[in-house]
Amino acid sequence: MTQCQLYLISPLEVGGDFPQRLIRALDAAPVAAFQFRVKGIDQHEAARLAEPLQAICAERDVAFIVNDDVALAKRIGADGVHLGQGDGSAKEAREILGRDAQIGVTCHASRHLAMDAGDAGADYVAFGAFFPSSTKATEHQAGLDLLEWWQGLFEIPCVAIGGITPENCAPLVAAGADFLAVSGAVWGGDEAVVVKAFAEKLRG
Repeated sequence: MTQCQLYLISPLEVGGDFPQRLIRALDAAPVAAFQFRVKGIDQHEAARLAEPLQAICAERDVAFIVNDDVALAKRIGADGVHLGQGDGSAKEAREILGRDAQIGVTCHASRHLAMDAGDAGADYVAFGAFFPSSTKATEHQAGLDLLEWWQGLFEIPCVAIGGITPENCAPLVAAGADFLAVSGAVWGGDEAVVVKAFAEKLRG
């Protein structure tokens, strides 16, 4: 089994000194992917904010994934897109972004949604929330059995999300999460220190 990796999700505020914070986080320890997640701004402004962050990720070979917006992902040449359940299908995203794009789908705590996403060509499925999250309201509670079930049957990687910290992540790794998606734990503190703490847990 491959080692579990870190998948950072941006805070909603990515202007100001955030590019410097992203550099600190990515230089602290290995990170597999960064998801650009902004809400309520037009595509032109989103593209402007994404540009420096995308460059920082590219320099460090970190996948740059756009949250929810296939059109923005295509416009800026992102490495992929992450789709919520209301954001269209993985199949449609694949047609727009091409076969090399990384397409992820939020599947909450649903085995059915995850299998559907896999059938539609998703590159990874995201399960959660595993813990109460400071970033968004927890509507769906996922259990460790979901990760174990998925790993036992499917080749497609799975991402665990929701309230994950260095202190509580070990059971998720043991249950078979391929990636830990984290936001609040990293950006709510000293990003370099927290990323290093995650890296130590992931090394086991």
